[in-house]
Amino acid sequence: MGKLFLVPTPIGNMEDMTFRAVRVLKEADFVLAEDTRTSGNLLRHFEIDTKLQPFHQYNEHSVLESVINRIKAAKTACLISDAGTPAISDPGYLLVRECLKNEIQVECLPGATALIPAVACSGLSCEKFIFEGFLPHKKGRNTRLQQLKDNAYTTILYESPFRLLKTLEQLKEVLGDDRKVSVARELSKMFEEYSRGTLAELCELYKDKTVKGEIVIVIEGNEN
Repeated sequence: MGKLFLVPTPIGNMEDMTFRAVRVLKEADFVLAEDTRTSGNLLRHFEIDTKLQPFHQYNEHSVLESVINRIKAAKTACLISDAGTPAISDPGYLLVRECLKNEIQVECLPGATALIPAVACSGLSCEKFIFEGFLPHKKGRNTRLQQLKDNAYTTILYESPFRLLKTLEQLKEVLGDDRKVSVARELSKMFEEYSRGTLAELCELYKDKTVKGEIVIVIEGNEN
C-alpha cells in the first residue's frame, strides 16, 4: 500500500518552501497538481523532476478511482495546490476521504497558508476564530452574511480583488459601519499590504482603489 502526502506550497514567496516539502516531492512517484503549469514552474525552481498529473475541481471525480488504484499499488503520491495547503479552499477533500476509506495512509506536511498570517497580523482577537473561506457568489450568500452578524468570534474570509469592494459593502450593510476589519493583500510577496479600520472606512478606502492579488478579510466578532 502506498501513501498520500498533502504538501503545502508557497503563497507567494518561494523562500517559504520547506526542506521537507522539497524532499517529499522529489521522492514521490507522482504529484497531483491543481494547475500543472503553475506547479511545473514551482518544481523546476526546486529542481524536482517528479511527474505531474492534473487534479482539480473539474476532473477530480473522473480520475479519483485511477489515482486510488495507483496508490494502492504501492505508489507514493503528493497533492499540491497552486498555493498554500491542499484541501483548504482547494481540491483535496474527496481524495483524502477516498484514501481513508481504502485504508491508505494520509499525511499533511505543515506549511504555508494565507489565513494564519492574516489573522495574526489583523490586530483582532486570535483566541477563537472561524474560517469561512469564499462566500457563495449567489445562492446562499445573504444567508451566510446574516450568520456572521451575531457571530462572537473573529471571522476569516477569502476574496478575489474583483469582488473586494462589493463584499465589504455587503458586510457593512449587514454588520454595520463600525465593525472592525482587516484586509490583507499579497501576503509574503513584495507588495504585502494590510488595511485596518472599520467597515465604513475600508469601503471608502477601496471605493476608487485598484486592487490586485489574493485577498484575506478578517472581521471582528460581535462583542454585544
